[in-house]
Amino acid sequence: MRLDKFLKVSRLIKRRTVANEVSDMGRVFINGNPAKPAKQVKENDIIEIEYASRTLKVKVLKVPSNAVSVQEAPNLYSILEE
Repeated sequence: MRLDKFLKVSRLIKRRTVANEVSDMGRVFINGNPAKPAKQVKENDIIEIEYASRTLKVKVLKVPSNAVSVQEAPNLYSILEE
């Protein structure tokens, strides 16, 4: 699954266009490397998102094949650092 779509489906970022913009600005990293929106996300990848005042670091536990419910979204990742 594409990075921008995963960020939206997992609800780490609310909209896919915002996920695209943040990735294009170089504020999203996968396994320590800057990631573009089309980068494929796999299980056990570490995603870091740099917000204005903090950095969120999560580990991908599961990559869904399609959209998931609000209740299932937190089960897709575990927060390593906030």
